Amino acid sequence: MNNEINNNYSTFAEKYDQLFDSELYQEWVDFVTKNSKATSIMDLGGGAGRLAVLLAQLGYTVDVLDLAPEMLSLAQKHANDANVDLSLLQADMRDFSDWKKEYPIIVSFADALNYLPNLSDFKLAIQQVYDHLAVGGQFLFDVITPYQVNVLYDNYYYNNDDDDENIFMWTSYPGEQENSVDHDLKFFVYDEAIDAFKIMREIHHEQTYDLKTYQETLRSAGFHNIEVFANFGQNNIDESTERWFFRAVK
Repeated sequence: MNNEINNNYSTFAEKYDQLFDSELYQEWVDFVTKNSKATSIMDLGGGAGRLAVLLAQLGYTVDVLDLAPEMLSLAQKHANDANVDLSLLQADMRDFSDWKKEYPIIVSFADALNYLPNLSDFKLAIQQVYDHLAVGGQFLFDVITPYQVNVLYDNYYYNNDDDDENIFMWTSYPGEQENSVDHDLKFFVYDEAIDAFKIMREIHHEQTYDLKTYQETLRSAGFHNIEVFANFGQNNIDESTERWFFRAVK
């Protein structure tokens, strides 16, 4: 039974990984390289390692921290396929104090911080980042905005049935907490052995906050020179910005 559950999670992780637009990862890479030269870097909540592989190919030494072993397994696979080295760390971003290494740069993208369930957890993660940065080190990250959560995700629905044997359905609902959203993700995968579809389902909860909360949390942790951008650092933010991009210095 446990093996079956693990296999299902691994399959879901792989299919979830395939949903992301590869062009977005290149834009995250461009945001990182615009703000740093090739150096040692931690990808916090780095998941399947797509960003980490691209950075490693540019000469960065990348450590990937993630809580999910299934995602780290995918990161290792992507690293092997690309013939690059990644260091993988299975840990909780809210407390990886046993990891004593300091970095000149830590990054966290693709909603990783929005998956923390509440503000207390977010503050813990931000403090961990600060503690693991060298003096003068940079923290680059992005989060979805309240506009994204409350307007664009309001009863959002997406259905991908281009592949008759792998159908994906995504429905979003307002979460119980302010500025939160729940994503109901379903994969319908055809199983030839039983001549029927198997359903794999996960509920993903995302939480965001107003801009002032993010800025105050960063300042309270000790960060300074806090800058906020839209569009991968290319534009100024406004009331309809979907994703905030932060740069903060220790």
